[in-house]
Amino acid sequence: MSNGKKKNPESKRNLPSVTSPDLVLEVEVDEDDVAIEPEEDIYAEAEEVDEVEETHEDRGIREVSEPTADSDSAYNLVRYDPYRAYMAQVRRYPLLSPEEEQHVAQEYIRTRKPELARRLVTANLRLVVKIAHEYHKSHNNLIDLIQEGNVGLLMAVDKFDPLRGVKLSTYSSWWIRAYILKYLLNNSRLVKIGTTQAQRKLFFNLNKQQEYLKSKGIVPTSDNIAEALDVPVAAVEEMQKRLNASDLSLSTPLRSDEGSSRTIMDTMEDSGSSPEEIVEADEIHRIILEKLAAFKARMRADLEKARGNRDEVLHVERDLVIMEDRLLSDSPLTLKEIGDRYGISRERARQLEKRLLSKLKDYLR
Repeated sequence: MSNGKKKNPESKRNLPSVTSPDLVLEVEVDEDDVAIEPEEDIYAEAEEVDEVEETHEDRGIREVSEPTADSDSAYNLVRYDPYRAYMAQVRRYPLLSPEEEQHVAQEYIRTRKPELARRLVTANLRLVVKIAHEYHKSHNNLIDLIQEGNVGLLMAVDKFDPLRGVKLSTYSSWWIRAYILKYLLNNSRLVKIGTTQAQRKLFFNLNKQQEYLKSKGIVPTSDNIAEALDVPVAAVEEMQKRLNASDLSLSTPLRSDEGSSRTIMDTMEDSGSSPEEIVEADEIHRIILEKLAAFKARMRADLEKARGNRDEVLHVERDLVIMEDRLLSDSPLTLKEIGDRYGISRERARQLEKRLLSKLKDYLR
């Protein structure tokens, strides 16, 4: 039976769920019973940001689907967009004029108050977003790039000197780019490809240098690139192979047949020693240990013979200590410790060690 209340479609409100930020609960209410004030849209300010332009595809925004008659649930999943939420927060922080920035920076250098650093950082958060967009094609997650850029901004504010006559935005842009590029270098692939200074230089500049040489009518050979970037030719060739090839698991099957179990690792050459080389190394190691044991036994015999001569006993004793506690010990004594034990200088202990090594070399020969 009807209760006399007319359902009005316009009276339906989308209320946020109290249990999950990603759920929207659709509740049917009567206008005469409940009056709901329109909730402030926290994303409204993000729509007005004109520093960067971005498509819906870039942000991965999914429109909220309207409920249908066939829907089994009144709940609709809404994809949370962290970028828009972040931009809404960034827009709340005011910018600083050049005069205000100079004054706040000087005060921060003098007092090192955290609240002053906070004003400098929050006033330049838009700059981080702008620079992060320049590298968006290299990394899909824009928030990750912004986060790394913010770390660079913190470093720039901490080291900024306003007395040099440089704007904070100009100075911090170098720190922001450096941290973003470092993040891209470490996370662009599963396998890290920039482990040396030369490789890092090539990672960032190889393609750019190739395009530059082409624009000048020069064939971008490995020799030309290596000369322009001041790196070895072998490093250029190695980086070209790494950049042109994608990551591939060594456990990838060679064939798609279900009965085949051979993988790429099975076809790779073993860079380890051959069985003959291992046996040879073990035999040499055994012979050396026997010779060392015989050399120490001879030193102990010399010590027994010199019992009546105090100086000779001290001389052989020191050689034994250097042999056992320095040359053959897993935790060798330092030359200074040996010198302190026998009341001699560190240089004298080094001379004794050199003389003992010469005797050992003659004995093994």
